[in-house]
Amino acid sequence: MARKSILVVDDEKSQREILEMILSGEGYDVTTASSGEAAIKFVKERSFDLVLTDLKMTGMSGIELLQNVIALDSSTVVILWTGHGTIESAKEALRKGAFDYLEKVSDDREPLLQAIARALATRDSLDSDIVSASPKMDLVKRMILKVARSNSTVLIRGESGTGKELIARAIHNQSPPRLTEIFQAVNCAAINENLLESELFGHEKGSFTGAHAEKKGLFEVANKGTLFLDEIAELDVAMQAKLLRALQERKIRRVGGTHEISVDVRVIAATNRDLRAMVADGRFRDDLYYRINVLSVDVPPLRERRDDIPVLIRHFVRKHTRNTARLVKGLTTETEKLMIDYSWPGNVRQLESAIERAILLCEGDQITIDDLPLELRQESRPVSEGAFKLPPEGISFEDVERGLIMQAMEQTDYNITKSAKLLGLTFRTLQYRLEKFGIKRPEGKKEAAG
Repeated sequence: MARKSILVVDDEKSQREILEMILSGEGYDVTTASSGEAAIKFVKERSFDLVLTDLKMTGMSGIELLQNVIALDSSTVVILWTGHGTIESAKEALRKGAFDYLEKVSDDREPLLQAIARALATRDSLDSDIVSASPKMDLVKRMILKVARSNSTVLIRGESGTGKELIARAIHNQSPPRLTEIFQAVNCAAINENLLESELFGHEKGSFTGAHAEKKGLFEVANKGTLFLDEIAELDVAMQAKLLRALQERKIRRVGGTHEISVDVRVIAATNRDLRAMVADGRFRDDLYYRINVLSVDVPPLRERRDDIPVLIRHFVRKHTRNTARLVKGLTTETEKLMIDYSWPGNVRQLESAIERAILLCEGDQITIDDLPLELRQESRPVSEGAFKLPPEGISFEDVERGLIMQAMEQTDYNITKSAKLLGLTFRTLQYRLEKFGIKRPEGKKEAAG
């Protein structure tokens, strides 16, 4: 995402001309407006990466323009630049969403250029955090920038392996009040439901057998920062009620505790399930659903953004050969084509696992088809003819996920450790999935060693 377009707003013509000359000389695409009202018209017509505005102007003030710009596109960065600054106006500007507030210094342009560079760098960091080339992921990135400005809860929806935790971390890193604080992630499906309450809210000494000392929960640990609740659909109804209260009251009570503790936590939840269907079935509380779904980000599966596959392949090849003796430079043409055509039911996680495996097995400087996992080599046809072909009436992701797990288990002779590595899952998460889908070793077949 190139972020170089700047809208300069000042009611003094000479100031506009000077700023346009300076910023154009730095390589930015500069548009100027003589008033807040004129600036709003530009913002409605096109997107700008940054708006640089004077504070005091005839008509709409800089503060009013700031509020209007953020209302139209909260991903746009706004910097106020004024010769009439006060501490009070600076505080008001920052409180209402300005990235920075600077005083005009006629003989020193460096503070302004540095502030602009910092502002645009926070946006450009998304390209490093989220490797992509597809228009669909550009929309996801823009949505990240929009929701990051808010303290409201966010729901990230997407299939397993699409990178929902990566999206959550990006939201945290783009939230100015919280990016310097802790990001704490917890997989709701990987923790025993009897222990999850203690994990989230903490417990007092002696509150239950084994509680030998006081323990802070993740809500307290992540205070002022971000708490990421992955696989939130796996919470039981009782735990859903307790989470709802914590989100509504912004207070928690430790297990065995008698007093409430105030917390300031940005909660981001994620799921690969259809929560609306679960609400209709009575398996998920509707009030909790509406509480966590204030803002939402939908992450498309890899099969719907094939433009990302080549850049992800190059990224993972670099990642898994860095600081190693491996001399792998890339893939053969037919291997890359096969990977682009593959359906990727396990999404980006499966792609990375396939590349890591291929690098370990590769005997030359290029990955060949023979180096790829069995499921890719078996599906050497276009997606429409592949093993995971979607019938006209559609198929649930759970069916696809179950099929992928079955393939991995069969390929590893039902070795859970090896299957988990192949799928890019933790041992405990795969154990949970096996129980969830009722997948067991066939009678008479022993688990493979190792």
